Formats: sequence, structure tokens, C-alpha cells
Amino acid sequence: MKHMVERGPTAISGTQYRIRAAGYEAVIASVGASVRVLQDDHGDLIVPYDADVMRPAMRGALLAPWPNRTAHGRYEFGGDVHQLPVNELDRENAAHGLVAWQDFTIVSRDENYVTLAGAIEAQPGYPWRVDLEVSFVLDADGLTQRVLATNNSREAAPLGVGGHPYLAAGPVLPGAVDQWFLELPADLVMKVSSYRLLPIAVESVAARGGILDFRERREIGQTELNHAFGGLRRDSAGNTRVRVTDRRGFGVELECDGSARWLQIYTADAADPLDRRHAVAVEPMTCPPDALNSKVDLITLEPGATFSTQWRIGRVTA
Repeated sequence: MKHMVERGPTAISGTQYRIRAAGYEAVIASVGASVRVLQDDHGDLIVPYDADVMRPAMRGALLAPWPNRTAHGRYEFGGDVHQLPVNELDRENAAHGLVAWQDFTIVSRDENYVTLAGAIEAQPGYPWRVDLEVSFVLDADGLTQRVLATNNSREAAPLGVGGHPYLAAGPVLPGAVDQWFLELPADLVMKVSSYRLLPIAVESVAARGGILDFRERREIGQTELNHAFGGLRRDSAGNTRVRVTDRRGFGVELECDGSARWLQIYTADAADPLDRRHAVAVEPMTCPPDALNSKVDLITLEPGATFSTQWRIGRVTA
């Protein structure tokens, strides 16, 4: 269907797949299997970016075979020590996996969905082949993203998967977060080192005066968030919902299934002045930061086995 693909010279962010349904519209960029645009009649639900720019701040990217950070890019698995490329040079970490800049190929598409495929090829630091299929479906509840990972290696592979959308409860402007509200049903938060942002301990969100306790909806205000939250409370279907809303209760929610054991919440405090505190990154993660070392909630994917995880982003109305 010609209207499904934006034609012309290939943009820096790859091939563009536009899908529509039930008042929603999304544009999926093939580089990083990224959600570049998600909007409805009321405006943007995530922070978008232009097709012909290098994706800023990991907006909408797929994170695999690990989300977040790995200390020094070094870890042990199966009795062997592996060294990943260190791409967060100032903190000496390997960040956000190996597929964020990979160009995914089309599998199938229609008016309201697109499915892309890619592979994590065996390479220094990660000597396993893991095939990825990423589907994006729009319906009346918003955009559902599902990731299937299949280990096509002869040995078990370590795996973590995540996403990196920045949610917007209103106009994306510097400091907008200060007037927004967060509802995050998480009982635990991971305390990290101040500079390298690596795990130190896990504590109750009620600790330290409850400054990180958003189990009941409350204003973010001046709170700076760049934390992984666990102990997620779930509904009867096993899902967890995070909501970012304005004072009226109007905004956006991210719902993740039971495979996402952690949520990284980031208020973009380290962004440049034009983007500082402009939105809230809500990152569903199957494991916490540095899981390749700690092994906490790290998936061991056996040869031939498939793992799936999914999350949905939709509009919240008061």
C-alpha cells in the first residue's frame, strides 16, 4: 500500500512507516525500530523527532540485548568474560544495547500495523545470534509494541529488552515536567551512584521522606528522576500502568506486561537547555541497570527459544 511508506531518498532515520487507526497516527523509523511519532487529535503523546536527523536522546528506540547500562562494558556469562564497546565514554559504560542504530527490514504491514525484523549478530562482547521481530499495532487503545527475540545460537544467550519513549502530557517545552503529575505503581527504587548511575542498592520508595514515591498521583515539581523502579504493582491481567498527566488529569499512559519487571523514569535533567525537563522518559525494561553483571531478572535464552515482551502507549482523558 503506497501510502504506508514515505517515499523519496532514504532519511537518516531509515525507512518511514506511517500507520493510522482510531484517531491515532504513528510513524515508525526503521533505524532502531524506533517510534518516531505518536499522536492523536489532541497532539503528541511522545516527543517526536525529524526523519532526517540522527535520533536524539534515544527517543523511541528499541533497547536489546540489554537496556540501560553495563559497567565498563564488561561482564561474565557461562564462565567467560565478555567486553562490550564502551559508548558512554564519560561514565565508562556500555549503554542501551546493540540495535539502536541498526536498520530493521520490513516483514509485513497494513493500514494500522507494521512488523520489522533484525538480528543481533554474534560479535565481540556478545557472541550469540539473536533474531528480533518487532511489531507495532494501532487500535482504539493506542500503540502496542511487541518484541519477539529468538536465540539462533548453539549456546544460551543473556538477554534484556527495553524501550525508550519520552511521554508528553502537554506541549513539549523546557520545564514542562515541573507542572505535570506522575502516577507510578512501584514499591521499590534502585539507588545508583551519582556520576556513573550504576546500582548501589534497592530500597523502598518510602525511604528518604518518600521523595521518589509516586504510587499515588502527585505533581513532579522539582523532583529529578533518573531511577529504575521495581516491585511493580499489577492489575488482574498482570499489567502495570504508568501515567503522566497535566493538572486536569489529561495526558498519556504506558502499560507494560509482566515481562517488564522494571521501569526507568527520567525527567531529562541532563538534556540541553532547549530540551531540559521537556518530557518524561518511561522505559519498560525486563531487567534493571547492569543486569549483565548482577544477573537480576536477566533472561537466559536457551538455543532455539523465543522470548516476548510488549508495552502500549495510549491517551488518558480526565
